[in-house]
Amino acid sequence: MSRQRTFRVGIVQMSSGPDPDENVERAVAHLRRARELGADVAALPELFRSQYFAQREDHAMFELAEPIPGPTVERMAGLARELKMAILVPLFERRAPGVYHNTVAVVDRDGSLAGTYRKMHIPDDPLYFEKFYFAPGDLGFRSFPLQAGRVGALICWDQWYPEAARLTALSGAEVIIYPTAIGWHPGEKEEFGEAQFDAWRTIQRAHAIANGVYVAVPNRVGLEHGDVRGDLVEGPGIEFWGGSFVADPFGRITAQARRDREEVLVADIDPDVVERTRQHWPFLRDRRLDAYSMLTQRYLDSSSRFG
Repeated sequence: MSRQRTFRVGIVQMSSGPDPDENVERAVAHLRRARELGADVAALPELFRSQYFAQREDHAMFELAEPIPGPTVERMAGLARELKMAILVPLFERRAPGVYHNTVAVVDRDGSLAGTYRKMHIPDDPLYFEKFYFAPGDLGFRSFPLQAGRVGALICWDQWYPEAARLTALSGAEVIIYPTAIGWHPGEKEEFGEAQFDAWRTIQRAHAIANGVYVAVPNRVGLEHGDVRGDLVEGPGIEFWGGSFVADPFGRITAQARRDREEVLVADIDPDVVERTRQHWPFLRDRRLDAYSMLTQRYLDSSSRFG
């Protein structure tokens, strides 16, 4: 079997301050570091350009949204051309007046826009009021044939759904990258913190195993109150738990960040490992396509009929 080209993915674990422009420039510095470490493709955390503003419902926050292409994508496209490195750019997308999405713009190494992914699963929980801001994605689950390799993109809350990982893997992704903003409610950390972190890492390692694919997860780090441009916000805030990681198709952690600081991780993505894993663990081969139609129903009650 002819060997396919291995490529290196970089993920940026960073905190975000109240000034969006400063956050972009700090992200640029981290991306330069990823390239120094050999990354061919690098990804930033979810909504990196600002603090996580969805801790509250505030119409003023719509001013953070921008079109794609737009100023941040253009800035990253120039950087991609300079570094010859593809970049996944998570943004608050202004699609049209009154229509906004939580989106990843995928910029290839030549600065071209390879495409976008819009977050499909939108949470609405205490301090995560995303339904106020974002319409659900309507582009489906997809991967992008970049010059380095084929990369899938999902976003944060998507990472809990096996259907999302499966469909992204079936689209040809060799690695699924999950830009993320997840952390602890400070009042829950002592009792539930370790269990929550372990569940978060376990579910994504399971996606890697079930689909024979790499996963890479760039998360935020640090305590945030959703401050934007110096507007102080009262409340407990969210302690983003970092812990960014890369797992291989066996679910083994190949790179892991700490929980309390910014870091840039890199790991190799080997398409031959994807192929060999699927040969030995042929989960995709043995799927029963004739038996899964009930997955499109919300819930199977006693009146549901199988067959």
